[in-house]
Amino acid sequence: MMKNFPNEVMKAAQLAALLEVSSTPKPGNVHRNADYPDTKFEHFLAGSIALGPVIRDVTINGMRMKNSLSKIGIGRYIKRAILNVKASHKGGNTHLGMILLFVPLAASAGLSYVENSEVEIGVLRKKLIEILRSTTVKDAIEATKGLCEANAALGVLEDEYTVDVTKNNACKVILKRGLTLYELMEYASEWDNIAKEWVTGLKISFELGYPELVSVYKNTGDINVATVHTFLKILAEIPDTFIARKVGFKVTRDIREAVKIGLPKAEEISKEVKEILKIGGLMSNEGKERLIKLDKKLRESNGILNPGTSADITGSSLMIALLCGLKF
Repeated sequence: MMKNFPNEVMKAAQLAALLEVSSTPKPGNVHRNADYPDTKFEHFLAGSIALGPVIRDVTINGMRMKNSLSKIGIGRYIKRAILNVKASHKGGNTHLGMILLFVPLAASAGLSYVENSEVEIGVLRKKLIEILRSTTVKDAIEATKGLCEANAALGVLEDEYTVDVTKNNACKVILKRGLTLYELMEYASEWDNIAKEWVTGLKISFELGYPELVSVYKNTGDINVATVHTFLKILAEIPDTFIARKVGFKVTRDIREAVKIGLPKAEEISKEVKEILKIGGLMSNEGKERLIKLDKKLRESNGILNPGTSADITGSSLMIALLCGLKF
C-alpha cells in the first residue's frame, strides 16, 4: 500500500477539485450548469486533472523528508502545479487557491502515512502545521514565481521594503528580508483567507468545512448536496475575501484598503446565504429556489461577486474528507 499511497493522494486531490467545481447550484461560481465568458466548467475539469502529478510528487517527498521538513520543497511544488494548470487550458487562473492548500495537505498526508500507516485527521493537521512552519525563504521565492506567472494578487507588504508578488522585484525583496513562505502568508493573512488558512493550520477547512461535509453527507447520502452545503456554510460564516478584494479594487489598488472597502458587500452576501441555510438550503424547495436566484444575481456582477475563496476552501475540506476515508 505504501508504494500506491502517493497515487491515492493524487486521486483524492483530483476528485476533490472535480467534486467542488461540479457541485450545483453553487452561487456565483462556475459549476456544471454555469460558466463565465472566459472561464468555463471544462477549464476547471482540465485544471483538476493537471494538478494531480505534482500532488503525487509532493506526497512522495513528504514521505521521504520526515526528518527534514524544510527540504520538502513546498514552494517548488506550488510553482510547478500553477504552471501545469496554466498549461492545461486557456481559461485563466482556475486553481491557485486550491494549489496553495492542496500541496501542503499532500505533503502532510505523506508524512502522516509513513509514520502511522494511515491518515488520521488529528495527525494530518498536526503534521500539516509542522510542514507549513518549516517552509523556507527558497519556498517563498519559488511560490512567488508561480504567483507571478498566475498574475495573482496575494498582495503588497508595506514595511521597511515593499513586496508586490505580482511584480518582478518581489523575489529580490523576499530574499533581502529573509521571508519564509509561512511569513509571507502571515502578512497576507490580514486580507486573504487562503493565507489565513496557512497560518491557522487550515482552521476553516478542518473545523468548519470538513465537519459540515461529513455531517450533511451522512444525513443525505448525496455528495452534491453535501458539497454545496459545505460551500454555503463556509460562505455564511466567513465573508469571502475574494469578493471583498474585487469590490474594493474598483476603488483602490491597495489590497488592504480594497478588502476593507469590499468587506461590507461580502458580509451582505454571507448574511443572505445564512438565511438560505436556515430554511433548508438544497434540502428544501424554498431554499433551492433562493439559491438559484442568488446564483443569478451574483453572476450578473461579471465575476466581481464570485466567492472563489469559499470554493477553494470547500475543495480542501473535500480533500481532507477523502484522505480520511470518505466514500460516496
